[in-house]
Amino acid sequence: MALTVRRRINHFIQHIEDGFTAVFGGQNNPLHHLGALTIFFFWVVLISGLYLFAFYETSLSGAYDSLERITYDHWWHAGVMRSLHRYASDAAVITMILHLSREFLRDRNRGFRWYSWFTGVPLLWMVYIFGITGYWLVWDKLAQYIALNTAELLDVLPVFTDPMARNFVIEELVSERFFTLMAFIHLVGLPIILVLGLWFHLLRIIRPKINPPRPLMIGTFTALMVLSVLRPAESQGPADLSVVPTQLSIDWFYLPIYPILDYTGPFVLWGALIGLTLFMASLPWLPPQRREPVAEVILENCTGCTFCADDCPYGAIDMVTRSDGRRFPKEAKVNPTLCASCGICTGSCPSSSPFRNASPLVSGIEMPQGPMEKMKQDIDEALRRLEGQEQKILVVGCEYSVDVTEIDRPNAAPVRLPCAGMMPPSAMDYALRGLGADGVLVTGCDCADCQFRLGNLWTDERIQKKRPPYLSGRADRARIRTLWTKLPGRNKVLREFDALAEDLKGRPAEASGSEGVGGTAQEADDEQR
Repeated sequence: MALTVRRRINHFIQHIEDGFTAVFGGQNNPLHHLGALTIFFFWVVLISGLYLFAFYETSLSGAYDSLERITYDHWWHAGVMRSLHRYASDAAVITMILHLSREFLRDRNRGFRWYSWFTGVPLLWMVYIFGITGYWLVWDKLAQYIALNTAELLDVLPVFTDPMARNFVIEELVSERFFTLMAFIHLVGLPIILVLGLWFHLLRIIRPKINPPRPLMIGTFTALMVLSVLRPAESQGPADLSVVPTQLSIDWFYLPIYPILDYTGPFVLWGALIGLTLFMASLPWLPPQRREPVAEVILENCTGCTFCADDCPYGAIDMVTRSDGRRFPKEAKVNPTLCASCGICTGSCPSSSPFRNASPLVSGIEMPQGPMEKMKQDIDEALRRLEGQEQKILVVGCEYSVDVTEIDRPNAAPVRLPCAGMMPPSAMDYALRGLGADGVLVTGCDCADCQFRLGNLWTDERIQKKRPPYLSGRADRARIRTLWTKLPGRNKVLREFDALAEDLKGRPAEASGSEGVGGTAQEADDEQR
């Protein structure tokens, strides 16, 4: 029931994201780069914070006054930088929460992805502690409120021998060294811990997107700068420990727990925070994802070329010393705990390039639930059903985008795969020159939003001969098209299909037969190299 609700919400969200794609394009859609945008905002916060620290006084008497001078006396550089620091921090929280929610709703937190989700949960704590210590350094009425409530929260833990809260009863009890310590924690300690946390978070991802596209960086930075000029960040009056602050403007991005603390008390709030943290950390197993069979190396066909290891989006394939005595120095080895069962590795194996007519077709690395021979048979059968049609177009789609089996065109031969990246370019050549197809349309997840991260990118690069295995030079590139779109993009696929069909009218199909399409695995490997 919960999974069904999540799928429906996910479908609705994809409609919204499709609108963003229409405006920004798939590559620059901000919803495709939420994690990278969060990291970008973190760097903006860090650099602006270091700039502000040059004007900041780490003392009880100088902290507030120095920030007032920054805000008003030097507003044109330091004041704007303070506002940029504030708004970039809020933006990081927004993109972080959106990233977290989107990955959950897209069901990208379970199975082999559990590690990224699990290591992302502590990052939430780090980011919020980072922000709270920043507000504390201002030492205005809001900082006073935060200091008192944080001390109350910490005093219930069996860590400190003396109550912290009494240090904020009168000004004389607040140590001057306190601000030096807080500045060190905020500017040095927490950033280092946060960077290490990000490293662990991305550890199992190959080629992680840690930088958003340049247009997104320029656009978001410009928006933050405009906001900083039009609505400067200001303090809320100097802290006065002899008076309890009553009217404050709360930053609800960073400080929502403090109003809750006023109503619940520290024990209830700690229980809620710990419970919520444990619940979020356990989400990958509530319920656990059904595990698909992982890739298997067929050693007699493996030439140790490294293509599969290079293409795996999650680093699940290692090249190890040869174990069967053949002349190749290396062989592929699959780590089953990291394998996504996407099949991208099978699409990169030169043992299936060219797509041999010999049967059975066995590649150097195979998916047990969908071996290369089955793909070949599916292509054969799909095109055979169109015998007698004036035009035959092979349509290949992935399981996480538009269902190509529902394309209602009499000249369409649909084949569905776990990921578009599973299809080697030689299979397209085989359909065109071996089976007489007029054209090939490959579709899958939206650009920069592949379910398995790199499937659509590798497919494009293989066709464009930028990445092995390359599309054969004898294949007519004009007969092959790719379209990357979201689940609601059925009409886009139909329009692209109709456009391809129209372009192919009057052009004779390539000669059908196996001539020029066959070959051995070793010949294919030599050709790709």
